[in-house]
Amino acid sequence: VRLNPFSGPQRGSVEWTVAIPTFRVQNPEPGVMDQITLAGSHVRLEPLEPRHVDVLCAVAFEPRIWEFSRTLLQVREDVERYVARALAGRDAGTAMPFVTIAADTEQVVGSTRFENMDLAERRVEIGWSWLNPRWWRTPINTEAKYLMMRHAFSAWGCVRVEFRVHVANERSLASIQAIGAVKEGVLRRRLLYRDGTYRDLVYLSILEDEWPAVRALLERKLAT
Repeated sequence: VRLNPFSGPQRGSVEWTVAIPTFRVQNPEPGVMDQITLAGSHVRLEPLEPRHVDVLCAVAFEPRIWEFSRTLLQVREDVERYVARALAGRDAGTAMPFVTIAADTEQVVGSTRFENMDLAERRVEIGWSWLNPRWWRTPINTEAKYLMMRHAFSAWGCVRVEFRVHVANERSLASIQAIGAVKEGVLRRRLLYRDGTYRDLVYLSILEDEWPAVRALLERKLAT
C-alpha cells in the first residue's frame, strides 16, 4: 500500500510502504466448512445436526438456563428454530455449533459454538454456551472451553478468542474470568432482550500470547 499524504508546491512527495500480513487460515466458503469433533476426558463436542432436536429437548427446558439470554427454549418448536439458526450460521461460514456430550454417560447435556468467525483476521468468539443445571459446577464447561480454545489457537492460528456475557450474569462472568479471560469493557445497550429492553454486555478475550499460560492453568485444573 502506498500513500502520498503530502501535497502542495513546497512539500515533497513521500511514499509509505505498509506490509500486509499473510494469514494462515482463510474464511471458509459458505456451505463447505469442515466439521470437527473435539474430545477430552470429561466432554465431547460433536457437530450439531437436526437429529439432535429430541435430545436437546430433554435438557433445554430448565428456565435457569435462559435467565440472561434473549433465547428462550420452552417447547420443541423453540429448539427446532434454535437448531435451524445455528445451522444457518454454519452454512454461511460464520459459526460452528456443537452439542455438548458428557463423556461418562454419552448424554447430550447442552450446546456451544464458535460464533462470529473471521478466520482471515484470525479471531473467533466462543458463545451460545449452555448446560443443563445438573451439569453446572462440573469439569464439562471448563474442558469444553479448553478444547475450543486449543483448536482456535493451535489449528486455526487465531490471535484472539473472545467472549461476551450479559452484565448481570455473574455466574458466567466469573467462570470465564476463571479460565483466564481478560475483561475488556462493557458495551452499553448492546443486546436487545426478548422483553424489548436493551441490556449491557461485558466483552472479554484471550490473546495468542496469553494462551500458553491459560492453557497451562486449565490443564492443571482439569488434572485435579
